[in-house]
Amino acid sequence: MASSTPFAKEDDRQPTRLGDRVYEQIKERLIRGAYGPGDKLTVRGLAETLGVSSTPARDAINRLALEGALVYAGPKTVIVPALDPEVLEEITLMRLALEGLAAERAAARVADEDIEALKETQARINAALRERRYAEALWSNKEFHFSIYKLSGMPHLLATIETLWLRIGASFNDLYPEFAEAKYGIHNHMAALEGLAERDGSAVRAAIESDIRDGYRRMRQATRERNAIQSLPS
Repeated sequence: MASSTPFAKEDDRQPTRLGDRVYEQIKERLIRGAYGPGDKLTVRGLAETLGVSSTPARDAINRLALEGALVYAGPKTVIVPALDPEVLEEITLMRLALEGLAAERAAARVADEDIEALKETQARINAALRERRYAEALWSNKEFHFSIYKLSGMPHLLATIETLWLRIGASFNDLYPEFAEAKYGIHNHMAALEGLAERDGSAVRAAIESDIRDGYRRMRQATRERNAIQSLPS
């Protein structure tokens, strides 16, 4: 589901080449779940959305297709792929290991102002969920998680986690509305905040791992439902 909502800045990095900037913008949208599984994107549409010509948009799409984040459905059209169950499980297992490590390390380096900033981000998530603005909730969800992971002081780990989110970001759309109604994410995020306040690395890791597992169960079910529908005779 493409969104035209004016979100906050998309990335701290500032690539100098136009093609690189367009690539980072589309990549960030994929990571944050601005597009859902099966969404079709065109070179022209992305160029218009980002206010650029077709050439940098096409170059960015080609790069993302090579990385597996997009799949060509025609010469000028790509699809945001839906993950099959095996890939979803593999990515989840990697997320548990890597994001758990980053979260645990963050507890030793977090400052009080970091926790306050995280609380503000969570307040935006809560408000968006209450009003069923799920695209905005997803956008801020990335902010919440990566603000914690950056505190680990491990930039290579952070970059690896980002590649996993690039592949799974679209699937986060499958979490809603159930994930919002059950408030799984809110409970897990609050537990992470409590662990950070106590500088308890094990508690922060457990909260983030619980968040990932809860999300996986819902995404796995959505994948099964999607596959069942696709297998029905036309």
